[in-house]
Amino acid sequence: MAAGPMEQFEIHPIVPLEIGGIDISFTNSSLWMCIVVGSISLFLMVAASSRAVVPGRLQSIAELSYNFVADMIRSSAGSAGLKFFPFIYALFLFVLMANLFGLVPFIHAFTVTSHIIVTLALALSVFLLVILVGVFKHGFRFLKLFVPDVPWIMLPLLVPIEVISFLSRPLSLSVRLFANMLAGHIMLSVFGGFVVSLAAAGGALSVLSIAPLLAIIGVSALEFLVAFLQAYVFAILTCIYLNDALHLHDH
Repeated sequence: MAAGPMEQFEIHPIVPLEIGGIDISFTNSSLWMCIVVGSISLFLMVAASSRAVVPGRLQSIAELSYNFVADMIRSSAGSAGLKFFPFIYALFLFVLMANLFGLVPFIHAFTVTSHIIVTLALALSVFLLVILVGVFKHGFRFLKLFVPDVPWIMLPLLVPIEVISFLSRPLSLSVRLFANMLAGHIMLSVFGGFVVSLAAAGGALSVLSIAPLLAIIGVSALEFLVAFLQAYVFAILTCIYLNDALHLHDH
């Protein structure tokens, strides 16, 4: 049992390592990121190995996830966005699996998406991709993204708003995922502490432990939904941002 609800988010070095005064230790967070990536790779390799006309369970799940992300890209960024399918698909699966692994009981899993440094790194990769796509495709016309199609008298007000909105995308994208995962796990830990405390009190108080136990079941079910929803939101916003870079105000 953790000493407090925040202890589950502590990062501990597994292989301490420092080079030039910079700490590059292999931590529990690094380990679980490797486990997530390894699990995704293994799942896709096993699912794609059979290539049966009538797919089995794993192949069906892989094909379903493939079509789900492909349809998401087509509807949000058009056919031109499909060239970025590998990036968005990998991003969606990583966020989804990292969220789900953090909900598996009894294995002391570390939820890497509950740390803003991880979600910010993912969001910055999306932000840089959007800028590179926009610049290489449109050149200086990419700046048109910050100039909405409104009467010129409104531009001095709206252009700064558009610039601030664009620059805030990495922060909003990362905080949304980080905050949802952090809050859900804290709630589960707090309710778990209530169950143990009330059960240990004995007597009539032990009966009251049923209430937080039921709350844990409900929150856990909600967290599985949130795990998928946050992966979907992260991926769909990536598609929308890429659509802006690909088509500016024309689409």
